[in-house]
Amino acid sequence: MFDERIKELRSNLGINQVEFGKLISVSKQCVSNWENGNVQPSIDMLIKIAQTFSVSADYLLGLNNIITLDVSGLTTNQILHIRNIIDDFKEITNK
Repeated sequence: MFDERIKELRSNLGINQVEFGKLISVSKQCVSNWENGNVQPSIDMLIKIAQTFSVSADYLLGLNNIITLDVSGLTTNQILHIRNIIDDFKEITNK
C-alpha cells in the first residue's frame, strides 16, 4: 500500500522522482525503490514523507483512508467556506 500511496501523492503534486527526492534529501533510486515496493523507508523518513505530503503515516501505510487538512490559523468563516467546497465536491462525486 505504501508504494501506491507515495506514487499517487507524488504524481498529484506534479513532481517526478528526482524532484521529490530532492525535497526530502534522497536519491531518485531511493524513491523508485519505495514506489516499486523493493524497500520500505525508515521510521524517520516515513515521518518526513508524511510531513512533506501533509498526510499521516497511517494513511501512507494504508492503515486508514483519511486525509486531513490543516486549517490552523484560518478563521471560522474561512473554515466554513472550505467545508462547503468539500461538501460540494462530495455531492458531485456521489452523483
